Amino acid sequence: MFAGETVRFVRMKKIIEVVRYGENDIRFHTDIDPLQDPDTIHQTVTELAMAMMTTLWGGNEQAVLAMIRALAIADLGVSVNRRQMVGFLDDASGMLEASIRDARKAFEQSGGKVMVFGPGVAPPKSRS
Repeated sequence: MFAGETVRFVRMKKIIEVVRYGENDIRFHTDIDPLQDPDTIHQTVTELAMAMMTTLWGGNEQAVLAMIRALAIADLGVSVNRRQMVGFLDDASGMLEASIRDARKAFEQSGGKVMVFGPGVAPPKSRS
């Protein structure tokens, strides 16, 4: 730390924690209340997409994605109107995909370079 520099502490928030305490005893926890701040859902979706595109390289992304999909399947399985929920998820994820595609295209047109790595493939270590 340099003289005159201020330290900013960021309060971490638990997006979702799912813990299995034993057989048939799974509990869910979160620090986020979308009823108090409805915009938090859109912001969280955007941040999650960025994290999934950039920070899950070469680690446990396959296990994490498998558990996210297990949660989604369980949610849809107990949904009151599964078809409506699948349609909503399809529409919402399609809009996000288009937005990400447009942002990537604009980034590349401005001279940026995007490298895509498959699951389990770490990006090369570089100094830049």
